[in-house]
Amino acid sequence: MAVDTKRTASFTEFFDEAEPRLRRALCVAFGRELGLEATAAALAWGWEHWDRMQQMQNPAGYLDKVGRSSVRSEWWRRSRRAPLFDAVDGERLPWVEPGLPQAMADLPERQRLTVGLVHGFGWTQQEVADLLHVAPGTVKNHLDRGMGKLRKALGVEQ
Repeated sequence: MAVDTKRTASFTEFFDEAEPRLRRALCVAFGRELGLEATAAALAWGWEHWDRMQQMQNPAGYLDKVGRSSVRSEWWRRSRRAPLFDAVDGERLPWVEPGLPQAMADLPERQRLTVGLVHGFGWTQQEVADLLHVAPGTVKNHLDRGMGKLRKALGVEQ
């Protein structure tokens, strides 16, 4: 079977740009272990369907949905058993408010993802909107509501 170098090169270019952002988004949504599994599953699917994927307007956004679908049932099962952010290694990370991991885990998925990407990874609201295929105003609403819930859970005055 001959290797299509043009196809490989175009996917490699896409991978180099999309993988870090996709990984961060999925790890924020599902935790590190499942986020990495979701990223791998999404990118493998993307490679298998690259001919169709490269015709899409937002292939990274589509792969985000593929990754979410691939681990959603496992995430739900695990999240009922233990807090999502319970395996934080305090020796390697800067100090955070002790209640923050649980408060983040208690947020609805879209709010947790939006807060994590904007405030944790420095994404713009437009970048999050593009990833989620929603309007920037929707991202702003998720961000405002999520931050409000975090402030309330942590007893922080605005």
